[in-house]
Amino acid sequence: MLYYESKSTDPYLNLATEQYLFDSIKAQDIFMLWQNDNAVIIGKNQNTEAEINRAFVEERGIRVARRLSGGGAVYHDMGNLNFTFIMSDDGLDELNFQHFCQPVLKTLSEFGVKAETHGRNDITVDGKKFSGNAQYRKNGRIMHHGTTMFNSDLDVLQQALSPPEMKVQSKGVASVRSRVTNIGEHMPSDITLEIFKNALVKHVLPQGFEEYEPSDADIKHIAYMRDTVYDTWQWNFGASPQYNIVKKRRVEGCGILEFYLDIKHGKIVDMQCFGDFFGDNPCELLIRMLIDCELRPDAMATVLADIDISKYFYNLNKPTFIDILCS
Repeated sequence: MLYYESKSTDPYLNLATEQYLFDSIKAQDIFMLWQNDNAVIIGKNQNTEAEINRAFVEERGIRVARRLSGGGAVYHDMGNLNFTFIMSDDGLDELNFQHFCQPVLKTLSEFGVKAETHGRNDITVDGKKFSGNAQYRKNGRIMHHGTTMFNSDLDVLQQALSPPEMKVQSKGVASVRSRVTNIGEHMPSDITLEIFKNALVKHVLPQGFEEYEPSDADIKHIAYMRDTVYDTWQWNFGASPQYNIVKKRRVEGCGILEFYLDIKHGKIVDMQCFGDFFGDNPCELLIRMLIDCELRPDAMATVLADIDISKYFYNLNKPTFIDILCS
């Protein structure tokens, strides 16, 4: 089995690396360890907007990335260690999460921690979750990856994964919120994340390992995948399933504004506006311009570049209008 420890903390690069190893190395199994600094990772089938507190995420500079596998949204920081197995799925039952969680359980047992798998894809201690797992399968290969929260900032996690109260009706798969804990709190005080990581490697690869060294060509391909897929709005937000959303705000001097939007592939496919505002031009003209526009500030600013929003909503400026729809 090959072993690879990523030195990058960029979520887009690490996810691209996972996919590159999965797609390009067929003859050997791979075990990968990696960390992301300040990121929310969304499951393949989720609606990003319904999983994150966008205002908090943007304020904190938390990067949002969509992975290849299903499952729920998770928060990553430098107090969390991610592990990935890439191997043939021969002889493994479909979605066999327990098989890949065993090394984590054995490592924790070494430090006197009694953890257990719970439900389909979690690892818990004292009834609290510290590890979520997900899988992706294709062409006889399986990628299994999981988190291990050692000393993550649980306050940031809670706020980043707590969407504000607004009406979102999505066809995406919603995350199941569970009570969480850091596994470091249940270990002897002298056990660090580095010590835990080294012990985990020994449990996964007891006979030693061959370390994977990416070539210049590998690095170039991974960077290309990062830039063209994983670090794009289209993948991380535009790939969300169709959903309906309501945005509501009271603007001083303008009034109450309510916007009902139908979003598909990240684009506005229908929109209605209601409220006690005044305006010279009918909203229908503005809505017509915004159909098929991506729901993000730069795209809307381009479409509305020559439009005076105050003609439609008295005492409302363009940046505020865009912020209401996109925030």
